[in-house]
Order: sequence, then structure tokens, then C-alpha cells
Amino acid sequence: MATIHIDGKPYEADPEKNLLQTSLTLGFDLPYFCWHPALGSVGACRQCAVRQYRNEEDTQGQIVMACMVPAADGTRISIEDEEAREFRRSVIEWLMVNHPHDCAVCDEGGECHLQDMTVMTGHAYRRFRFRKRTFNNQYLGPFINHEMNRCIQCYRCVRYYKDYAGGRDLDAFASHNHVYFGRSEDGILENEFSGNLVEVCPTGVFTDKTLKTHYTRKWDLQSAPSVCAHCSLGCNTLVGTRYGGARRILNRYHYDINGYFLCDRGRYGYEFVNRPERIRHPLLHEGAHDTETYSKPETCSADVALKEARIRLRRANRIIGIGSPRASLESNYALRSLVGEDNFFNGLPAAESHLVTVALEILRHGPVRSASLREIEEADAVLVLGEDITQTAPRMALAVRQSVMRTPRETARKLGVPAWHDRAIRDVAQSDRGPLFIAAIDETRLDDVSTAAITRAPNDLARFGFAVARALHPEAPPVDGLSESDTTLARQVSDALANADHPVIITGTGLGNEALLQAAANVAWALLRCEKPAALAFVVPEANTFGAGMLDGRPLREAYDAVSSGDADTAIILENDLYQRTHDVDVDRFLGGLKSIIALDSLRNATTDRAHVVLPAGTFAESDGTFVNNETRAQRFFQALPPEGDIAESWRWLGRLAAGSAPSEEPAWKYLDTIIDAMVADYPELRGVRDAAPSADFRSNGARFPRSPRRFSGRTAIHAQFDVNEPSPPADHDSPLSFSMEGSTAVPPASLVSHYWSPGWNSVQALNKFQEEVGGANRGGPPGICLIQPEKNLHPFFTEIPATFRRSGEKFVVLGLPHIFGSDELSRHAPALAERIPHAYVTISDADARARGVSEGDQLVLRIFGREHKLPARIRPKLAPGILGIPMGFPGHAGLVFPVDGHL
Repeated sequence: MATIHIDGKPYEADPEKNLLQTSLTLGFDLPYFCWHPALGSVGACRQCAVRQYRNEEDTQGQIVMACMVPAADGTRISIEDEEAREFRRSVIEWLMVNHPHDCAVCDEGGECHLQDMTVMTGHAYRRFRFRKRTFNNQYLGPFINHEMNRCIQCYRCVRYYKDYAGGRDLDAFASHNHVYFGRSEDGILENEFSGNLVEVCPTGVFTDKTLKTHYTRKWDLQSAPSVCAHCSLGCNTLVGTRYGGARRILNRYHYDINGYFLCDRGRYGYEFVNRPERIRHPLLHEGAHDTETYSKPETCSADVALKEARIRLRRANRIIGIGSPRASLESNYALRSLVGEDNFFNGLPAAESHLVTVALEILRHGPVRSASLREIEEADAVLVLGEDITQTAPRMALAVRQSVMRTPRETARKLGVPAWHDRAIRDVAQSDRGPLFIAAIDETRLDDVSTAAITRAPNDLARFGFAVARALHPEAPPVDGLSESDTTLARQVSDALANADHPVIITGTGLGNEALLQAAANVAWALLRCEKPAALAFVVPEANTFGAGMLDGRPLREAYDAVSSGDADTAIILENDLYQRTHDVDVDRFLGGLKSIIALDSLRNATTDRAHVVLPAGTFAESDGTFVNNETRAQRFFQALPPEGDIAESWRWLGRLAAGSAPSEEPAWKYLDTIIDAMVADYPELRGVRDAAPSADFRSNGARFPRSPRRFSGRTAIHAQFDVNEPSPPADHDSPLSFSMEGSTAVPPASLVSHYWSPGWNSVQALNKFQEEVGGANRGGPPGICLIQPEKNLHPFFTEIPATFRRSGEKFVVLGLPHIFGSDELSRHAPALAERIPHAYVTISDADARARGVSEGDQLVLRIFGREHKLPARIRPKLAPGILGIPMGFPGHAGLVFPVDGHL
């Protein structure tokens, strides 16, 4: 550590940091605009001026930009120097010359970094009296509103969008005070991470268009810590609510996972919470006692629905429970407890269930740890095997994109360039990138930064992975019949991984190929035998796929068999539209063979429409529970708004069902902590779930932590049409949070942070006050806890090498192509995100297209299981012959379990 002096007082500092970051970490209020902890320094805005002195005797000093000066030992600066203060105040005045006087109507008002910095510098009076420069705004798509007149030319937006996220359609145009940040023409921003512009921008140039449709002032939002429900990564979010609905999603900083950024699906997929299709009251079908009759469902009270459900359960011959990878760990456990271990099914197709089991076994019994996104970002060599992570795990793709800068940063460090000096590092790097190898079935969005990218059929991708493992270690099984080019590339990949200090292997279940998981494990284990601390990252489809897998449920196929054999006649289906999981013919047969169907879900779907009793389940915004992410990290999410009407968490409904028939009888699990204790007792492997977040009785100085900010002003107005008296806030027995602005003013544990605010810091930049050091770990440690730790003993290599892919006659292998917009069951109901869902199509290789005389856009008839799918052709030059691809989960072919055979 170094010692620096700020305004005459000594402080310990990290010499690897700059003076701005150090000052903020030490608690000083030093204004800035262009600097961002994730983006580094460029010195563009001149706002962080301080006076630096050569030594103790120097009284003159000079004005420097704190973001461009290292916190070297012996450095002396003054933040309070009058000339430095005046310099900072004058910079604000320059920036405000063309800024509109529209704070009162600006969407960013009250949560604006520019407002905070203006107050911080003391600038209060505008002297400029001439015509302001103005711009035309652009249409940038359904996610982001553009108001260019508010721009202060800090360059954060293009630095994030182009340099960090890899976007190509947002840039800086013109020069001087006419610089314009936008697209070359109106149009949708193409990058999957464009929504982060609303938090990166320190003013109101880029604002959340979905919030604008149901706008609420930021200080009147009631928020709670949550976890993204739209993929397996477990990105941390803040859910803002008002008037009984979700209003926006903000990034909740997690040092080990999402850091400062979310993908657009995670940020904008929330609006399904507010959809008309929501199930808000229990539903009964007319003639529910007659299983031959299905008609329009009718709403009823909770007591009537529970009574009907209990009657059906008592009359049942055998009750089976269908779990769900999108339901919480607690809800799946509650269902398993209600129906019994032998009657619980995990809600996954057989193939996917098997792959999840294989992945969990590799993590449980293998010696390699599961990689966090932070580890992936800091990796110096990455192999992506078989997974298109931009579509299946977008935030992981953003982390991989940062990993390729690790080698250039090391090169720059040897030249004396500090890690925070972003512009200098990029000048040194030019086109140099660290080793990233991608093996997929087709081109991916990461190919532009890859060292090498190959496209093969799934079996051949696995063979390539096994070959890499063999090149790393002689005990790994050999791969016969590999082409010379693939053998050469496998050696190149193995050399890059072996020479790396922190290699990471990424794969997943997306292609439905077990050999890919085993090949990735072999590569990681081979590296460990070479004494390299490798990490392994699995991508699975949904928010709680691993959680559902850890409860040892059996696959859907066995549930279907139990009904078809007459062994079961009643099913409880938990937050699972079976028509999205398996072929509709199988689902129709299964549901038709049941005497009683009880479904719990938040949105009406084809499965709930077949149920006799439907219980309204809370969404992530209305529920408390736990998800287990792809690295087996258990993370808690909390209610952001109290459930309205009869909506409740699924585990709470199931607890009431398990309690018995007496209305006064206590539920089996009355509170969240109760069911967690029961679950941990039955599943010792899940004992870490208790520590994922503090229990409901946790307090700070005897007080809860408020969900609403201290500036919250609209509580009475919410109910003004009914009563001007302020009602009592709802009680919360499941968390240490309060549904009000009252509570502890201390910084809460990271898993309980509901909003970022500190005196003088009203924007999201207040996050600085919630970190151990700015840009570093969450204060008090990261939220959540990993449930599976690697074993110390080496695991024997997998030895079953798949055969080379060879097409069979005119038959094609049809693969599901995941889409960040459209493949997720919940987010596709969000109106803004629905605008980004592409039309369905079929991809065909260039060779197969030529052989059949197919041109781009031609209508092809694809026959699968005797059913015809008419889809326009997309010709892919790098797709392997014999392979076809169709979007996964899209209407018309949802429920197909890939890979599947098909014919043209």
C-alpha cells in the first residue's frame, strides 16, 4: 500500500488505482463524468480537477485530473483548494451552456448524476443568455428513449457501447460542441446490452422507454433486491414498483456475477408482470367434477379453490407433482414434500434432465470449480464449446468479450501503462486480443473477437473438445479420425490454455449433447493435471434449472408413463407450461389421462387452460424465494410489491394445500424461514441456502431496512382516490425489509440492498458507497453462496468418444436455436421485448441449399413427427451439411425436444 496526502492528511491507498477512484473509495465527494469503474479513464470531461503538489514544501502545485494520475506513494493533492474548486465549478458551467432547463420534466430528474455533480461543485447560476445548440433525436428501438439536447459530451455512451459491449451501430459524429451521439440513421440499437446506456449515461440522453409508458418519479418507487428470472446466470436486479405493478429493472451490483451491467432481456423482460394475461384470482372450470367437460374458467375465492383442490386430492388414486426450473427452490421443495419423493418430477424433458444431472455430477465429484462471471472476465484464455452464449447466457458473453483484453492489459502493464488507463491500453493493444476459441454449430456474435472459431455438428464439436484434452494430457482418451486441420487447431487451443494462468472452459446443455459436457470436463481436468487452476462454466436453460435438479426429481417422461399406465390420476403442476417442454401430442395424452389437474402459475397458458383448479402464483416481483444459478450459487429474491388479491408464492399455496381441510389450520410452511429450515433438514447439500441472505429476524439497531428511499413522497397519493389517510404498510414476516421508507439508515448487507442512495448522491453512481472499494467487492461480501465445492481428488477422464456426425440419407438433424429475445417463456410477454422477437425461420447450410436449389427467404416445408412447419430459409455458409436449425420455443414449434430428426 502507498501513503498519499489529501488536504494535508495521510491516507493509505492502492498505488494501482488512480486518484479519483482512491478519493471516492476514501469517502471524498469528488465530481466526475467520463470516468466509470468498468470503463476506466480517458480524461475527457475535466471535471475531477484537483491540485497536486510535488512535495511537502511545494505551495504552488498544479491543476491535474484525478482520474489520470496514479495514487503513487507520496502523492499530495488538495480537493478543497479554491482554484481547483473554481475549476470544477467552471467545467460544470461550460457543460450547462447548451443543457436544457428541463429537470422538472426530464425522466432522469431526481436520479441524475449531472444534477448531483452540479450541486456538488456549487454551480447555481447560469450566465449564458444566447441561443442554445439543439439536435434532432432518433428512434433507437423499443427499449431506449433518445434526447440528445441533454448531452454533455462525456463519451461514456460510445465507450461503453463500442469498446466494452462490442456494438457497431452507435457512434460519435461531428466535432467541437456539435458532437452527436447516436446512429447513422434512425433504427433499433442492435447490441444485446444497449439498455445499460440508461445507467451509463450521467444525464437524461438515454432513458428507459418502458418506464416512460408508466412513468413514476424515481424517488417514489418501492424497490427490493431480486434475481433475474430469464436465464441461469442469476444476475442481481432491483425491481422498482408503484401502483401495484412493476415499473422498471435496475442493475444491482454483484462483484462476482453481473457487476455493473445487465442484458436487455434481463432489463426489459419484466413487463410480463403487468400483463392482462396474469392470473390474479383462483380459477375453477365449470363442471370441474366432470373430467369430460372443459369450458371457460370462472374466478373464485381462495377458500373455495383450496376446498375444491383438497376434494380432488382426497379422491385421487395417486398424486404426482410436476416441478419447474423457473419456480423457486422453496416451491419445488414444497411440491415434493406434498406429493412425496417417489411422486415428484422435476418438470424437465428426459434428455434435458439427464444433462442437468451429468453437469451437477461433474461439479459435485470433479476437482474443478464452477467459474463465476468475474472469473470469466479475468480469464486469460477461454474455450467456448458448443454453446452460443450470447443467446443462452448473454451476460456471460459480455464477460467473455472483456476477457480478450486481459492479454493486451498485461502487455500494457509491462510498458508502464496502468490498468485504469483505458485509452492508452487500447492504443497499445490495437487489434491484439487474448486467446478465445469458439466451437459452435454456426457463427456467433463473439466471433469478431475470437482467436479462432470453428463450426461443426454437435458430435464433432465434442470430438474436438476431447482432442484438446488429449493434447493437454496423455492420460486423456485419444480421438481417432480427426481431420488434420482440427488436430492442428486442437494443439493451438491446448497450447493457449496450458500457457494461461487462469483458463476457463465454457459449455452447456443447449445442443442436447452429453458428450460436450464430458469433453469440457476432460479439458478442465487435463489442465488441473498440468497444475493450471482451470475453471469450468456450465450454461443451463433457466433461472433455477440447477435448483430443480438438486432435488432429485425424475423427468417428465416418467410422469407421462405413470399416467398412461393408469398408475396416477391426479397432478399438481407447478409454474410449468408443459406445452413448452414436450410435444403437444404427448402433453394432450398426459393431461387427458388425468382425473384432476391443479396448476399454479402467474400467466395463463395452454396448461392452465386444461386445469380444473388454477391457483395464482406470484412472479419474482411478488415473491420471496431462492434461485440456484449456473455456478450453483443460491441467491435470494424478495417481494418488491405486496401481492394483490389472492396472489401468493407457490410454496405458500402448497403449504396451505398440505395443511388439511380446516380453514383455520396452520399452513405447513407459514414463513420463508420455516420452509428453508425444513428443506435444509431434508437436503443437507442445500444447507448453504440459509446463508444466502439474512433471516427475517435480522435487524440493524432494532430496525428493518426500508424498501422505499428516504425521499419517498407519494405514499398517501397512491390511495388518494379512496382515502387521504395513510394506510399502514403491509407486514413482512419473510424478510428483514419493510414496505415503507422507515427503517435503518445503515448500509444493509449486499443481499438486502433495495436502492442506492447516499447524501449528495441520488443517481445510480451512489453505488460507490456500497462497495468495499469503488469498483470492487460488495460491502460485507457478495450476495448468495455456492452450494457445491470441488473435491480435492482427481476424477478419471471420460472415455466414451462420440462417432463423427454422418447424415442418414435425406434425413436432417434439427437443432433448436436459442434467441435472447423470444426463447424465454416469460420475457416474450413483455411488449417492448416482443418487438425484438424475430419471425420464425429455418437455417440450412450453403451446401444443402445449393443441392436443393434453395434461395434466401424461400419457404421450406420441414416435417417433424409427421407435422409440417412452413418456414422461410436462412442460408448459413458455415453451418454443417445435414443440420437444420429452428428458433427454440417460438410459437408453432414450442415443445420440440432437440435434437430431433426432420425432413425437407
